[in-house]
Amino acid sequence: MSALKPFAAVFYNKEKVENFSNVFCPPYDVISKDQQENYYKQDPYNFIRLELAKETLKDGPKDNKYTRARKTYEEWLKKGILKQDDAPCIYFYKQDYKYQGQKYTRTGFLGLLKLGEDSGVRILPHEHTHAAAKTDRMTLWSTLKSNLSPIFVGYADKAGKIERIFFKELASQKPFLETVDHDKVKHTLWRLVDPQKIQEVVNVIDGQNLFICDGHHRFEVANQIRREALKKAKKSTGEESYNFVMTYFTNMDSKDLQIFPIHRIVKKFPISVNLLEQYFRIDKIKTKVDWLVLLARAGQNEHAFGLYNKQGMFLLRLKNKILIDKMVKEGSKEYRSLDAAILKAFILDQVGVASEDIVYSKDPEEVMQAVNEGNAEAGFILNPVQVGELRSIALNDERMPPKTTYFYPKVLSGLTMYKMD
Repeated sequence: MSALKPFAAVFYNKEKVENFSNVFCPPYDVISKDQQENYYKQDPYNFIRLELAKETLKDGPKDNKYTRARKTYEEWLKKGILKQDDAPCIYFYKQDYKYQGQKYTRTGFLGLLKLGEDSGVRILPHEHTHAAAKTDRMTLWSTLKSNLSPIFVGYADKAGKIERIFFKELASQKPFLETVDHDKVKHTLWRLVDPQKIQEVVNVIDGQNLFICDGHHRFEVANQIRREALKKAKKSTGEESYNFVMTYFTNMDSKDLQIFPIHRIVKKFPISVNLLEQYFRIDKIKTKVDWLVLLARAGQNEHAFGLYNKQGMFLLRLKNKILIDKMVKEGSKEYRSLDAAILKAFILDQVGVASEDIVYSKDPEEVMQAVNEGNAEAGFILNPVQVGELRSIALNDERMPPKTTYFYPKVLSGLTMYKMD
């Protein structure tokens, strides 16, 4: 049985929605309260009303954010705001964006990923999950009987076979959908309906190790829905809708796959920078541009961190790699070599920083602002995790430290939905 399957997605109806840029939103887990409010105001049909509906003080078993999301979903389907495709497809998905002044194009596609041991692929996570987030998605998906946003997996395709299919069959055709998000990322979708070409894509995916890049909670929820459905079913063919999860697939061998670092804002850091000289070479840097450039350069060959506090910007470089095995007491060699693990063991644990005193951010400006405004005593800037490191950790059946990877750009929520019968 193949791991990949086309599907007839539910999507926004072009004839009913005037401006696509106003109806999509990011995944639920990166949306703040303020952003939620802004998306609500942006358009009466914004996907936020399904993906992350508002709570009220009067919420109860019969009227809550999940039941209201279901009512909205059913109304939009009835009114034709949302419609279901008339044929199973694979949806090729291109994202054009800029990062640090350079243009990138990430290509991928949306399809259904087979769950269960008979899928013919090995699906490998790299993060731990939390019960509260799983309960939320479980309740939402079960109430709406739909996958609302995809999980995000990486496959291997050094030869670029799938990209060649896209460029040959679809790239010159009129897109199915185009929109630009708040970060000025352009999102473009095409439908691949040719069964022969779909099978060529399936053949590349079958038998692979697939790495979960984003959506670990959604993946576990999909498996939980499947387990519960199998308990109730008298028999299963393996083709029932609960045996699949909507998934975005992208090539991990592509240079356009960007992993951003996640930095640490430390509320309480009661020691002098000089006390870190036991383990690190420390240089004070005058300008922010030099600081970030030197950090990136140092990270190519050694373990390095940027430290920001009231005294200024510092570059910390680990003096002795031999100490890593002594100080980082858990995990494989690959795990112990992660910058996040080294920062924790050599600095945060040594100083006695409590986990509740750490705030995470992907934006160095936000880290510096927290210190400048007196909301934190220190900030640590990290280099990004490399794709090879993620692969190694996942293949070892390990999990990275919390908040280690941020894949960019995010897959928009609302482009496609998977309606489960």
